[in-house]
Amino acid sequence: MPEPIWKIHEIRKQVAVIDGQEAPTMVLKNARYLHSVLKQWLSGNIWILGDRIVYVGNELPSNTTNTEVIDLQGKIVVPGYIEPHVHPFQLYNPQSFADFAAQTGTTMFIADNMTFVLSLPNEKAFSILDQLKKLPFSFYWWVRFDSQTELENEDELFTNKSVFEWIERNDVVLGGELTGWPRLIQGDDLMLYWIQASKMKGKKIEGHFPGASEKTIARMKLFGADGDHEAMTVEEVERRILHGYAVTLRHSSIRPDLPQLLKGIVERKLNVFDHLMMTTDGSTPNFHQDGVMDKCIRIALESGVSPIDAYNMASYNVARYYGMTHLHGLIATGRFATLNILKDEFTPNPEAVLSKGVWLKQNNEKVYALPKIDWKNFEPFNIKFSLTDTDFQFSMPIGIEMINDVITKPYSINLHINKRELPLGNDESYLLLIDRQGKWRVNTIFKGFATHVKGFASSYSNTGEIILIGKSIEDMKAAFEEIKRMNGGIALVENNEVIASIPLTINGTLYEGAVEDLIEKETALKTALRDRGYRHSDAIYTLLFLQSTHLPYIRITPRGIFDVMKKKVMLPAVMR
Repeated sequence: MPEPIWKIHEIRKQVAVIDGQEAPTMVLKNARYLHSVLKQWLSGNIWILGDRIVYVGNELPSNTTNTEVIDLQGKIVVPGYIEPHVHPFQLYNPQSFADFAAQTGTTMFIADNMTFVLSLPNEKAFSILDQLKKLPFSFYWWVRFDSQTELENEDELFTNKSVFEWIERNDVVLGGELTGWPRLIQGDDLMLYWIQASKMKGKKIEGHFPGASEKTIARMKLFGADGDHEAMTVEEVERRILHGYAVTLRHSSIRPDLPQLLKGIVERKLNVFDHLMMTTDGSTPNFHQDGVMDKCIRIALESGVSPIDAYNMASYNVARYYGMTHLHGLIATGRFATLNILKDEFTPNPEAVLSKGVWLKQNNEKVYALPKIDWKNFEPFNIKFSLTDTDFQFSMPIGIEMINDVITKPYSINLHINKRELPLGNDESYLLLIDRQGKWRVNTIFKGFATHVKGFASSYSNTGEIILIGKSIEDMKAAFEEIKRMNGGIALVENNEVIASIPLTINGTLYEGAVEDLIEKETALKTALRDRGYRHSDAIYTLLFLQSTHLPYIRITPRGIFDVMKKKVMLPAVMR
């Protein structure tokens, strides 16, 4: 059963405000606010006690003892924005990204649990979730059903017991995303059982169906998928809506599709905005320099979407889809006091942000930072081994070639590779994936990553294993030693000198610090990589997806070089 948000004595006090026996904490008077159900701009007064709206209407309270009264004449008030598809582990961590996003009006996440599942037992993961729940920000979560890669111990991580412990949590509102959906078609009844169990608990199921045919879309609907965020054309949007899906339009660092999708929807005069949501889909820090959900709203406005539809896509539509309009996405009595104060409806970056009754931003200035949480449940990144020349043996016939940021294909290696350094100028590099404990390694040649990167190391990856890329064995060793010294991170080394680095001291994968500082470090790293021949758009996503077997065609995984289409290991990992 869902837990009550407010205790009985709190509710009695809230009602007493209506009766004049208690004073509200705050009154926002003369507000022109969006009523998301009526789809109208209304004028009125908003009474707040603590973290809850206790009245919205024309009346003012009779008792205003110690009440903060703010006149919003000439301003616009909209619900706090909701990011419905967050991967809160893209170098930033959930707390730091929430603190950053809230300053531009995004005050609620529905977030991926993958890093928790792969790194922590549930008891320790839930301890972190419970800390986050106490912040003046709204966190909700997914439950994953597969790892997105090939792990020897996947059956130990994704057990009935573990998955059901996540499903039972009230702050878990969604199953998926279904990157492993081919397993359903191939007869995986355990995954189907988890989907059914999630739906029995009232949770949605999110698909992950890029380029899927109409029959696949239909099949997955029958299996239980409720929504999908992978439409890349307006025709794919229509196809999903035709089959009864909720559609989330994406604008991310590797798939900035939102402008052309919205343009197509507007041009075709599709009356579907009540059934659309928007997401930045786990973009890397640099992409968010100009906002999070406010960025999506701005694009919608520029694409000819009406302001009311644009704001609803980033708030009310999400809350309604997840059955949360009693708490979120609507400025009305009984909801959380989570509001954005705007200059006007065409300026979605708010002048002020109120989240659960706490001012996070006022007069365009940050006035409150979300408290830090304790990350000690994650094991520290503490590598006990060093690399030897034996680890740099590249005698395999099959390499990996990048087609774009994240898609890779096999290619035949024609290099003479018994040398300590590959020539600069061509686009072939050494590639190693190494177990954190030093138990195994996978070696190959990586084509298309860069032309002049000599040593590059990262403890940030899909599974948290260590990735090494480069043309110089000595510089690759030096980059490895640098991430050891930082207790986790990403390092670019050239001629034994560190050119750029990002320390990731939480589990070797997350930055413990402000996103604004992280953006500077990430920008410097990406600039240095571009200067050395990285020609794609997002090197961080390249690192993340090298192991991801939900993407074609060949991946480097803890089991070895893996053929995604044939579902088999082409070259196994080597024990060290």
